[in-house]
Amino acid sequence: MSLAKRSTTKQSAKREFLLMLDRQLAQSSHGDPARAALHGAALACRELLSQRWARTQAEDAARGRDARCRRVHYLSMEFLMGRALRNALAALDLTDTLRQWLADHRLDLATVIEAEPDAALGNGGLGRLAACFLDSFAELGLPSFGYGIRYRFGMFAQAIQDGRQVERADDWMRDGTPWDIQRPALSFRIGFGGTVGEDGQGGRHWQPAEVVLASGHDFVVPAVSSERVSTLRQWQASAARPIDFARFAQGEYLAAGQHLLEADALNWVLYPDDSTEAGRELRLKQEAFLVCASLADLLARHLDEHGEIESLAHYNAIHLNDTHPALAPAELMRLLLDQHGLSWDAAWQITRQAISYTNHTLMPEALETWPLRMFERLLPRHLEIIFEINHRHLEAVRARFPGDTGLIERCSLIDERGERRVRMAALAIVASQRVNGVAELHSKLMVDTIFADFARLFPQRFINVTNGVTPRRWVMQCNPELAKLLDQEVGSGWRRDARQLRPLAARAERGSLQHALAGIKRTNKQRLAADIEAQLGISIDPDSMFDVHVKRIHEYKRQLLNLLHVVARYQSMLAHPEGADGKGWVARTVIIAGKAASAYHTAKQIVQLTHDIGRRINADARLNGRLKLVFLPNYGVSLAERIIPATDLSEQISTAGTEASGTGNMKFAFNGALTIGTWDGANIEMAEAMGVENMFVFGLRAEQVIELKQLGYDPRSVVANNAQLRAVLDAISRGDFSPGEPQRYRGLIDGLLQNDRYLLLADFADYVQAQQRADQLFRDPNAWQAQAARTIAGMGRFSTDRTVAEYVDSVWSVQRAAGSSTLSD
Repeated sequence: MSLAKRSTTKQSAKREFLLMLDRQLAQSSHGDPARAALHGAALACRELLSQRWARTQAEDAARGRDARCRRVHYLSMEFLMGRALRNALAALDLTDTLRQWLADHRLDLATVIEAEPDAALGNGGLGRLAACFLDSFAELGLPSFGYGIRYRFGMFAQAIQDGRQVERADDWMRDGTPWDIQRPALSFRIGFGGTVGEDGQGGRHWQPAEVVLASGHDFVVPAVSSERVSTLRQWQASAARPIDFARFAQGEYLAAGQHLLEADALNWVLYPDDSTEAGRELRLKQEAFLVCASLADLLARHLDEHGEIESLAHYNAIHLNDTHPALAPAELMRLLLDQHGLSWDAAWQITRQAISYTNHTLMPEALETWPLRMFERLLPRHLEIIFEINHRHLEAVRARFPGDTGLIERCSLIDERGERRVRMAALAIVASQRVNGVAELHSKLMVDTIFADFARLFPQRFINVTNGVTPRRWVMQCNPELAKLLDQEVGSGWRRDARQLRPLAARAERGSLQHALAGIKRTNKQRLAADIEAQLGISIDPDSMFDVHVKRIHEYKRQLLNLLHVVARYQSMLAHPEGADGKGWVARTVIIAGKAASAYHTAKQIVQLTHDIGRRINADARLNGRLKLVFLPNYGVSLAERIIPATDLSEQISTAGTEASGTGNMKFAFNGALTIGTWDGANIEMAEAMGVENMFVFGLRAEQVIELKQLGYDPRSVVANNAQLRAVLDAISRGDFSPGEPQRYRGLIDGLLQNDRYLLLADFADYVQAQQRADQLFRDPNAWQAQAARTIAGMGRFSTDRTVAEYVDSVWSVQRAAGSSTLSD
């Protein structure tokens, strides 16, 4: 496009945006001017993005007739999107236009942006990765759809009462969501329960007892460097039949509409509490609902474009983001067998060529399994198909490894120990043409441990694709001053190709760059400090080291190890006010945020302990404010966008061999935070990229963890030989931080001493030493910023643009899929 034509297009888009904005504001029913402006601006942006969406779909349909082009369908239970207005304005180049319009109406852009609630469609790293993928799908021009569920209340909103986590419904749609584009023509019938019988023609016929409707709602994610967009298609459930009018007329109102309530419950909450039978059943129904609606949409589109079913896998890739959508192979087989009349072999070849699977965990307990009785009750035809897949799979294994009954038992899709259960990860592996881990260590451990037998069967099926994050959201939007500085230093090409950050390393010793980085960081820290004081009433020093640990609260993430160091530091500061080396203590603000699963007692205890320790330390005048501990509630994307640019030290301290990858570590490093971390997940590749000397590495390596556990790890012996650690544990156990309830944490500490599963105590001493190295470097601001520059420079490989490009080359390409249909591939 010529420069003159591009300028004309921008001007016409600007005029159209302002006209729509005025019209929407005139029609708005919002009493709050900021909310009214938000609603109007979102609808105006949505209209312009809808035009881009229509053009993108037309282009993809045309490309879809090209045998070399394959559309990707990315199935994920969560997409953690965050706010959308700033992203849309950046893509449409309308930020300054809206800012000026708001100023003319005596409004502020920042206030309007803050009025937008986070879209509660995800929870943690899995959902944020999926959101970053959508951004890269658009940026790379990849024909694609993301598929998810339109949750009305998200997982939960976290509140804190007297230091305890309290879960509340996250009513983010209370005032409507202007970004969703409803697709009335997209409606599919999804069945549950019922019976299966012969169809009279030699096939099987499923007659569901319950049917719900899945209706489509599209959320458009725009590229920044082009007019391409990607689509998140969310499914919303509703009852397929109206109320029972006769029962309603008799006054049986609840009974008359019970099926409406049951259908609507599918939309309510991400990850229902599975500590109850009802919660487990609802979760399985949600997963089936997502898979069945998404595949119905995919098949309808393929038939519309190509008119036949046999080429489905040639033109379509179906990707499972973790184990939650692992029902997809069984559902695709059902559609091909029962609705399209294909033979088993033909249907299986299509399924195997179409489906691929990303695993995100090394923990066996996190790999979903479902009781056969529940599966049979809700999905009887799918269970039949899984049995047949398993029969054929095990026959092939027996043929290759006769007499190996142990291998047969371990590789079966059905766990026969105790209550019989369907192993969903095993189904995903057997049905996929590629299975990938998300960091080099994770992928290696995946084939060496939890999936070792499957890797023996299918050695070429397992690959690695290291995760990434989008620099457009996680630098350009959340840290615009840093983005401008990077443009000045290395040019703006890094925004599309993060490898162009590499020359920054050669400039790390320049005083001007160090000064600029320090100035940007301090401004971001001042902003976060003001937020913390306004929200929590805690005053913190912007010149202190901001030591940040934000992620899901879980024992393997080791927030408790962080707290042990905080207590050790506190005790040392009281014992040695001038510092052990006489140089004084580096002022430090420890910031923790994250949600604990509602039924996860230990994680919720860690949240409470954080508050109890913080209350004691923050109020101790003897520290002169040199140590503060802050817990920020209700962690999400928008809060992360404020915390991450303000961080000096990023805590990535999982037990080696437990973190699949980590993407929070990447976001922090892109923003110039230094990492203190274990040799785990993507930390390893990041250290290798930036230079391990630029990271504070500590702790046992994965192989050492395995060896220690095999030899017989005794946490009590570690404590007996470390007086500092013993003093910390004693203080927590005897109630120093919970004087009103001295026994509050006795069980937590006794549990550590009896079974330190994640080796907190084994890594404690090395962790403390790594923290001391961080203190020493922080005393030299120029050296710290030089290391920050080298950190940023090393992050080029960790963009989702590179990640998605690797998926295209190694997982989703037609060539890769075409030759991968045999057991021994």
